[in-house]
Amino acid sequence: MPQSIVDSITIGVYLVLLIAVGLRVRALNRNSTDFFRSGCQGTWWLVGVSDFMASFSAWTFTGAAGVAFEAGWSVAIIFLANAFGFFLNATWFAPWFRQLRATTVPEIIRNRFGASTQQFYAWSNVPIRILYSALHLSALAIFTAAAFGLNISDVIIVVGIVVLITAVTGGSWAVLSTDFIQMLILMPLTILIAVLCIVKIGGPGEFFSLIQSKGLSDQFAVVKPQGAFPNGSYTWLWAAAMFLQGLFMSNSMTSASRYFAAKDGSAARKAAIVAGILTLIGGLVWFIPPITARLLFADEVLASSASKPAEVAYAVASAKMLPAGLTGLMVVAMFAATGSSMDTGLNQTSAIITRDILPGICRLIGWASPPERWMVTIGRIATALLGVCIIQLALYFAGTKGAGIFEHMLALGSMLVMPMSIPLFLALFVRRAPWWSALFSMTAALVPSAISLMASRAGNPWTFQKEIFVGVTVGVAAFLSTIPFWRFATADYRDRVARFFTTMHTPVDFAKEVGVESDNRQLRTAGWFSALIGALVCLLALLPNPAAGRIQILALGGSVAALGLFMARAGRARNIETRPTSEPSLAAVPGAEGAS
Repeated sequence: MPQSIVDSITIGVYLVLLIAVGLRVRALNRNSTDFFRSGCQGTWWLVGVSDFMASFSAWTFTGAAGVAFEAGWSVAIIFLANAFGFFLNATWFAPWFRQLRATTVPEIIRNRFGASTQQFYAWSNVPIRILYSALHLSALAIFTAAAFGLNISDVIIVVGIVVLITAVTGGSWAVLSTDFIQMLILMPLTILIAVLCIVKIGGPGEFFSLIQSKGLSDQFAVVKPQGAFPNGSYTWLWAAAMFLQGLFMSNSMTSASRYFAAKDGSAARKAAIVAGILTLIGGLVWFIPPITARLLFADEVLASSASKPAEVAYAVASAKMLPAGLTGLMVVAMFAATGSSMDTGLNQTSAIITRDILPGICRLIGWASPPERWMVTIGRIATALLGVCIIQLALYFAGTKGAGIFEHMLALGSMLVMPMSIPLFLALFVRRAPWWSALFSMTAALVPSAISLMASRAGNPWTFQKEIFVGVTVGVAAFLSTIPFWRFATADYRDRVARFFTTMHTPVDFAKEVGVESDNRQLRTAGWFSALIGALVCLLALLPNPAAGRIQILALGGSVAALGLFMARAGRARNIETRPTSEPSLAAVPGAEGAS
């Protein structure tokens, strides 16, 4: 059988499996809480893996791999900063976010600042999320076209439709389940590729010796001296700015939705630890292959027809290292990296439309908000429309290669995200801030972002670190400057703030507030699907390969199958399910009535 047919079958089976997962968990969506946050029943390991998978896209194996090909280990700082953010989540923020007992981020913002700020963040978040999902999808298609010869439009349409079907049918339960399955494909495979690269060179000692013998020690240093790379990249200041960005963006209210599905604050904390550990492992192993490509296959990488040849370094190393039959699985891993962030974005954005924007419109025109029994249907319709928009926009991006207005749109999205995060981080600590403090701080932080954008258009761009340091300084100063105006706050607003902090710091009583435990069902479902994936991977050992290649395939598939069977066995017992309310209740939170 030709290799191309084997790869096509592998990709096809993977896509069908994702749809099957969505259909399998469809019946679990009995109300909007189930559809948008898995009924607050998510186990720590399932939520943690989903948070990890949603934190990166195929850019990790394209753009980031290209940086590793050119600059060595410096790119790992980005993932160290991400891990730093997750571990801070585990220390404080993850339990707080779960204990806010919310369904969407704008709902939290309403509880803290009121309806005006909620509506601004809700309406501004939707186009930003659509933009980034479309960019991720088009980038995936462009890369797979250059590296594996796939058609750009076909990749966008097929991957987009499969992710859309999964998100529409299964909601948040499908997001959690498919993210776990995609992790089981991506992580073992990328670890295998890294190990094969090290073995190919002759071991860890030879790996570093070869870097030194090729005169790349300074160029591959983690932190570079000033002037070694353009715009002060990869210096200590650049690294500090990256960690500062991780502090605000990973720990502000904008990231709270990561933990809404967790059972309680303790499960949220464990989920953050899982995501942090997996991010550290990824940051270590994901950049060994592109560095190996620089050491052994540089000519082949630079001969690529891709617009940025360095970005196919990971694909070249994978093709060289993997035994026959696993190339298609590498494409699947690329799909998984993008699909996991896309399905999470679809579910969260549809929740914002359903729970924040639509009720706001109804209040504005004097209509009653849609009843709870309609929410799942509205959420599915919103998810479908968002998916169609993302696919169409991704096709447009791919066709124009991101020129003109699309570069401006991307810059606009980047310009907004950090300024929006600053006040939503500070508001978790500073109580005496008026209702308009978040909007004022964000507007102030936008000024240096706008200046940076104009400077870039004029050919004199700011460095990344300058933009971060100036933006954070202005945003923080603006937020703190509003504190004296607290004395003018109304009694209703002061009560709102008091309820917000009371709710945030009150542990979740799972038995009283949720009352539905499905830990074993989650183990069984994830376990049987994992065992099936492992068995299918093992079938690839039937393809013609040297003995070492067959062993590698069996080790990869066998480890996944064994883990799946262990999970399925551990989940054989049935959980007792008695739902006391249709929504997780705030009745157990003293003084928090009406917080939602």
